Amino acid sequence: MRRILILFSLLLLFSCDNDRGNRNPFLQEIGFRFDLNLNLPLYSPLKNTGNAIYVGNDGVGTRGVFIINSGFNQFRVFEASCPNHAPNSCSTMSLNGQNVTCACEDYEYSLFTGQFLNRPDTGSRFYDMLEYRAAFSGEVLTISN
Repeated sequence: MRRILILFSLLLLFSCDNDRGNRNPFLQEIGFRFDLNLNLPLYSPLKNTGNAIYVGNDGVGTRGVFIINSGFNQFRVFEASCPNHAPNSCSTMSLNGQNVTCACEDYEYSLFTGQFLNRPDTGSRFYDMLEYRAAFSGEVLTISN
């Protein structure tokens, strides 16, 4: 019985991983919570699948967030600051349909997946968009980190 306990303890010890290798060094993951009432005209486009909006309120992400209705009352929420360089004067991306574009290097990202669409083949490490949590209840969408 003691051997099993020791084996189990070792298994737990070695299964824990503190590797933050996928952590984006350019963006801080700040804590916030913001509620959007989809009955308000500013947020009502999110009632339709495929529609996206930008929310640039203070305290919402680093440079605001992009939100897209991905269908069946599911929403994806991403940081509006380009994930491939530190926030600066040109790093707030602009909405272009269901994609967003960084004005600094014309990098383009999908709001359905958060993936970097025109990734350069330079051998450097590039990051996809930073995603936040979204919870939908009634007509209120709560986004948080």
